[in-house]
Amino acid sequence: MKWILRCFCGVVLMFSNSCASQSVLIQDEEQTVINEKLRYYLYYPEDYESSPDEKFPLLLFLHGGGESGEALEKVKLNGPPKLLAEGKDFPFLILAPQNPHKRQWWNTRAVMQLLDTIVTNNRVDRKRIYLTGLSRGGSAAWELAVQYPTTFAAMAVVCGMAPLPYASWIDKAMPMWVFHGTEDKSIPFSESENMVKKLRSLGYNVKFTVYEGLGHAAWIPAYKTEALYEWMMEQERNKLPD
Repeated sequence: MKWILRCFCGVVLMFSNSCASQSVLIQDEEQTVINEKLRYYLYYPEDYESSPDEKFPLLLFLHGGGESGEALEKVKLNGPPKLLAEGKDFPFLILAPQNPHKRQWWNTRAVMQLLDTIVTNNRVDRKRIYLTGLSRGGSAAWELAVQYPTTFAAMAVVCGMAPLPYASWIDKAMPMWVFHGTEDKSIPFSESENMVKKLRSLGYNVKFTVYEGLGHAAWIPAYKTEALYEWMMEQERNKLPD
């Protein structure tokens, strides 16, 4: 009887050892490729064709969430594209892509690839590339300023969410102008207010226009501010990125 018991216990022990689970850590890699189809408008100033030896500034405009994912015509609802549709002329090229996703953030890497293509294939002054965006596009503008700090000569952000912890990553050589309404219920006024305070405490050159009592549509008065475009045209990067 004792022998039978010992044999049975040995079988149980062998079975338990063979079935015990083990964790595994492997090391591997994969080359990922993400394709993004970006439709866009590209505006050429009146004297672009008549001045073949001249390089022109370029303004990259990023729209808000309401213009995402549908007909490209929706990009003309706000900002510089709206002013263009109404007949306004600008002294620089304007690149206005459309975010194809209604409920996704801008793919900023895709935007930068598009910008590089446009700059390469046109007579663009790389020292005078400007950046602006409203609402979700304003948030993307902040992101671009953080991740590509040596690309833009100036930036204007209208009611965008701000990356406060990464404020110091933005290039101090780039002047900024921020616009926001105090009664914004979509993206709180504090987003811009706190970012401006942080940047100024670090010694950055930031202009801040506050619209008392105005809600989320701060872009309406912001982009009608003629001084904004005059200010942009005064900005130029002293040193191009390597």
